[in-house]
Amino acid sequence: MKKIGILGTGIVGVTLANGFHDLGYDVQIGGRTKKDIENWTGATDTFENVAKWADAIVIAVKGEVAEEVVKSVADQLTAKTVIDTTNPISSDPPEDGVLRYFTDMNESLMERLQTIAPKAHFIKAFNSVGNAIMIKPEFSDGPPTMFICGDNEAAKKDVATLLQKCGWETRDMGGVKSARAIEPLCMLWCIPGFKDNEWKHAFKLLS
Repeated sequence: MKKIGILGTGIVGVTLANGFHDLGYDVQIGGRTKKDIENWTGATDTFENVAKWADAIVIAVKGEVAEEVVKSVADQLTAKTVIDTTNPISSDPPEDGVLRYFTDMNESLMERLQTIAPKAHFIKAFNSVGNAIMIKPEFSDGPPTMFICGDNEAAKKDVATLLQKCGWETRDMGGVKSARAIEPLCMLWCIPGFKDNEWKHAFKLLS
């Protein structure tokens, strides 16, 4: 993974793009059109062109449009590692600090994306933490845990290496169906934020 393409021009995409660039990766950000992106001085292009160019892809769009975006570039994702940061967050407001999802507990958004692009190697990551601490998180108890899953073992190893460089330890939770358990972690992570305006925390798995 030398060339990383970020599909998504929002704060998550820009945060990861800058972080990966600082780690020495060649990074481009893709959007629906080629345009200047706030807080990003690197290369930009369309979703399709960035997906063609990159060795690995990061899906960093809103969950509600993720299926549409993946469908538009599915042919360019064949045999590539695709880091899925998305969550199936509904447009409905949270209830008592709890997000609403448009999937249920027996289906994940990543499973839907994998079905749309079956030849891509989807790996779930970066979905259960806020953008402010995605890169080089610092906690007194040491590096936090990023839970990942996906069906391709080589792709998971590549993503684990990238995460380690970003300051995370990783726990491999299995195949793509495990995204059913990992995606709801975003709900849990957001509750202290919505209730108490606390947004700089992360999960740690102890054993």
